[in-house]
Amino acid sequence: MYYYDWSYMLLLPAIIFTMYAQFKVQGNFKKYSNVRAMRGLTGAQAARRMLDAAGLNDVAIEQIRGSLTDHYDPRAQVLRLSQTVYGVNSVAAVSVACHEAGHAIQHAEEYTPLLMRNNIVPLVNFASQLSWPLIVFGIILGASSGIGDMLFMIGVIAFLAVILFHAITLPVEFNASSRAMAQMESLGIIMDDEKRGARKVLSAAAMTYVASLAMAIMNLIRILALRNRD
Repeated sequence: MYYYDWSYMLLLPAIIFTMYAQFKVQGNFKKYSNVRAMRGLTGAQAARRMLDAAGLNDVAIEQIRGSLTDHYDPRAQVLRLSQTVYGVNSVAAVSVACHEAGHAIQHAEEYTPLLMRNNIVPLVNFASQLSWPLIVFGIILGASSGIGDMLFMIGVIAFLAVILFHAITLPVEFNASSRAMAQMESLGIIMDDEKRGARKVLSAAAMTYVASLAMAIMNLIRILALRNRD
């Protein structure tokens, strides 16, 4: 007989939202990758201008493989831009590059949410691996078992650490995007007619982080629902 788990329905809104967010980020990046930046700057050049304006001349910029694999490495103090951003002259490329440059500036200024996120990364990595096995064993053993109840609660607490990480990520990403927009305008990296496209690229990217938080929260709700059912 087939077993239908109704609790998966709790995840459906978050799954749809995640799919929509991915569709938007891919669609907007593709669309504005075909729109040439009027200033003629590539992603790497735009990021370099933004970093230098902030006095971060020592932050290197490197090209890496892939698409939308862009990130700032705070330990090496290196901005790594993907092949679709580094040497590309487009509104999408300069927007993504300047967003990552925003993270480098956050790091240099010791932006509190960024420091909090970086400090809890080891804990979150450990908690994410620990939470599901503990939750599953807790559910299998049942609420009537003292050990089962303890394992379940420890698993939930570990899962809350993962949700906290996603929650802290939101202000970090939104702030990096707002820094990028402000600097692209003030440094003349983009023209007035390009602002709308840049905002759409950055807003779509930010939406994926909101979707990740929503998915984590709905997973927790599903976990608690499964426990209460037993």
